[in-house]
Amino acid sequence: MDFQPGSLVKVRNREWIVQPSDDEEVMLIKPLGGSEDEITGIFLPLNNPDDKIESTDFPKPTVDQLGDFATAKLLYNAARLSFRNGAGPFRSMAKLSFRPRSYQMVPLIMALQQEVIRLMIADDVGIGKTPESLLIAKELLERREIKRFAVICPPHLCDQWQREIKDKFDIDAVIIRSNSQARLDREIQGDVSVFQYFPYQVISVDYIKSDTRRNVFIKECPEFCIVDEVHTCAKPAGTNKGQHLRYSLIYDLAQKPNQHLVLLTATPHSGKAEEFQSLLGLLKPKFEKITLGDAKQEERKEIAGHFVQRKRADVVKWMDEETLFPMRDSAEVGYKLSAEYALFYNELLDFARGLTVGTQKESKIKQRMRYWTALALMRGCMSSPQAGLEMLERRINKQNLELEEEVDLTENPVLDNDEAFDADNTPSQVMDKAEWESDEIRSIKKLQKLLEQAQGVKLDYKAKDALTIVSDWLNESPYHFNAVIFCRYIATAKYLGEVLGTVLKRKFGKDLDVQVITSEDPDEVRKQRIDDMKPSPKRVLIATDCLSEGINLQESFNAVLHYDLPWNPNRLEQREGRVDRFGQSSPSIKTYLLYGKDNPIDGVVLKVLIHKVKEIKRDLKISMPFPDDSQSIMDAVLQSVLLNPKKIQENLQLGLFDGSDEIKKAELQFTKKLDDAAKREKASRDLFAQHAIKAKDIEDDLKAVDAAIGNPDTVKNFVKEAMAYLGVQIDPYKEGFRLYFNNIPEVLKTALVLDIKKQYIQVTFKSPTPEAYIYLGRNHAFVEQLSQYIMAAALNPEPNFKIARAAVIKTKAVDQQTTLLLFRVRNVIGEKGGATQLVAEEMLLWGYEGMAEEKQFLGLDQAKKLLEIASSTDMLTEPRKQATLKEELDALDDIKADFDRVALQRAEVLVTAHEKFRKLVGGVKYQPVLPVLPMDIMGIYVLIPDKK
Repeated sequence: MDFQPGSLVKVRNREWIVQPSDDEEVMLIKPLGGSEDEITGIFLPLNNPDDKIESTDFPKPTVDQLGDFATAKLLYNAARLSFRNGAGPFRSMAKLSFRPRSYQMVPLIMALQQEVIRLMIADDVGIGKTPESLLIAKELLERREIKRFAVICPPHLCDQWQREIKDKFDIDAVIIRSNSQARLDREIQGDVSVFQYFPYQVISVDYIKSDTRRNVFIKECPEFCIVDEVHTCAKPAGTNKGQHLRYSLIYDLAQKPNQHLVLLTATPHSGKAEEFQSLLGLLKPKFEKITLGDAKQEERKEIAGHFVQRKRADVVKWMDEETLFPMRDSAEVGYKLSAEYALFYNELLDFARGLTVGTQKESKIKQRMRYWTALALMRGCMSSPQAGLEMLERRINKQNLELEEEVDLTENPVLDNDEAFDADNTPSQVMDKAEWESDEIRSIKKLQKLLEQAQGVKLDYKAKDALTIVSDWLNESPYHFNAVIFCRYIATAKYLGEVLGTVLKRKFGKDLDVQVITSEDPDEVRKQRIDDMKPSPKRVLIATDCLSEGINLQESFNAVLHYDLPWNPNRLEQREGRVDRFGQSSPSIKTYLLYGKDNPIDGVVLKVLIHKVKEIKRDLKISMPFPDDSQSIMDAVLQSVLLNPKKIQENLQLGLFDGSDEIKKAELQFTKKLDDAAKREKASRDLFAQHAIKAKDIEDDLKAVDAAIGNPDTVKNFVKEAMAYLGVQIDPYKEGFRLYFNNIPEVLKTALVLDIKKQYIQVTFKSPTPEAYIYLGRNHAFVEQLSQYIMAAALNPEPNFKIARAAVIKTKAVDQQTTLLLFRVRNVIGEKGGATQLVAEEMLLWGYEGMAEEKQFLGLDQAKKLLEIASSTDMLTEPRKQATLKEELDALDDIKADFDRVALQRAEVLVTAHEKFRKLVGGVKYQPVLPVLPMDIMGIYVLIPDKK
């Protein structure tokens, strides 16, 4: 039996389409009009009589299938939306649950240009690196160039990746980490590892970085791997053991010669040249030795073929397609200290200054430790009373600790570094190594008593101002702002949960949900708490920086309050990027920053660091990394502040900034480094923005995809018209529609999550999805089942529900009798010089004016326009309809050759598109498109001119 892919066969009294198969003993078949999930295999050597395979043709419409012409458009769109294999160059588009933005196709094109994919996607926070990378994986799967893929990410991002893969690409991936390994092992059949058995994997980088697991993974991992937050896997400039293990893992993976590797990060250059160079080396070893500033033009061009980095301004209007990002309302809010807190603060300043001054007889290590301790005290106690008390209480009895002999004096542990923000800070870590004198112990006890008296919103004005800001946000009209409050310390987050949560819940009642999330919570608990907040009308999430990187919060939140001032502008950007990203349905977001007016350290950090970085971003429209060596400069600034804090505080209160000579010198140095870093970043953005890939190169292909399989507007119109035909009420409502489900057929209700109390659900056909709406894309189960339902009603009509495969109407849309034909064509796309074949489907509209033998054929655009505008203007008798239709059906055999020519001409168009795409991506394997003849005649519609 030699049935070619795409041919129509009959098995067990049902029509099937033959699919490509890698095993010559297994014949794969898909039900005609069925879904991908219904693909079935027949093991040919068994020779089962019940599985007798016969060639067949698709039945033409008959006079018994005459019906309402208005349903012809329903049938056409149902067929288009049911296709999962489009015939255009982009193979995966028909299987996505979203319509990618045009700019998101650029990394895909870059990847297809490479035989072995090595690509770094370093777009700004919120542009969409996750779907861009998964789009590459999906395209390679559909082209049958890979069979498996893995995502390697920080452990706290595993659940989010699994959800994205399922929601947008309908792929079920397993999570491989310490708490899932045993369960997965029980599911495995045979003697294979978890990395071999499961085709689609999301893996915790910290789980597989150890020597024992790393070696197994490197040997048996999927051929395509995505590495998220890859900057945390850079070769460490210092002695960071955890980061070194991550780097070793990805480095070993990159050494595999045929390993496809896509690296993702919003901050590829942390400011440390050695770490950035190590990331480039993962793309190609020779890139690690190239310094971009000194690189030759040929070297820059080669690196640019593996590196894409775009800021928002690059994509907002790319290809004339508007990508909406929310407007950002930002503010800095200064708070004053209450009298009680000010009394404590003055005592703290004196104590911190005493620690900083110390004694010259102490060793260099002890001097540094005392300075770091003073800095940690200041930062912890000004974060919240609870953080300060925790620090003081835990350290009061540890005055005789031994200091480590080897201490890295170059890295101040109190500053915010550029490593992953997936952990919290314990304010007492530095003080673990401090030694206390008896008078210092007495001072600490005094500080404890003063701080205990300054808790709560009445005396803690920082918390009081935060309460006012968040309350105002929740009360705003016409829509309110749900806030994420970011804190630096676990103790501060818990403290705010108590003091703010109590007041807010009393104020807003059951409408408000307040949650606290820190790194003490397991990943699953964090995810569950965030998910559980969605039903509440108003939400406040208090979190540490364990949620500031990689986590998507835009669906539930649209405001960020920085409760603790970061000492690294990257953290500001990462925190705000949780809500300020593509997918945020709110037209605007709030990003407010709290700082202490009475706190000289806050004042210096704002002026020297935050304001300067914001100025650069405002002028150059780019986010920039914390420059290399900045920690030593910040150390000089902060140490100078601690030496004379009261003078600086007084000047700040007068609106002046007249610090010490050390501060002025450090400020100048720091400003120069920021300017240099900004110049490097701008040069890098210009080099890697991928202006070489022009919009016009893919514009026609994307339009052809929309025409073949339908765009979001097609889905919207199809659902609205189908609901109207079924007698189901669907009404416009605010940002979408209300779909009342009383009259929806039971078979379709199973695809919806229904609340019987409401009698309706809110749906939308646009992305980003507004809050409280369900997005109905072409691959949503409801749309898919609705398409199948309409198709079934056309092929097997019921008495009470009939979709017309044939119609005869009088209409003013034509001047002479015109016949429209609705074809379904299957195309086989072959691999040049190989055995791989793909079967793709599309709908063609065609027709002719007058009688068939006159061959006055319509163009595709003419036929489509008539399908859109024609409507019945007068009644025709049933005998007249039947006689007219029978005459046209009989005439079809005379123009069969013309049908075939339509398919072949369409194939030539597709060949041209594939050839153009081949030139764009360079030497791709696919060759001529061959239509399977004859085409299926899905419908025939005769339009008779109304001469009245």
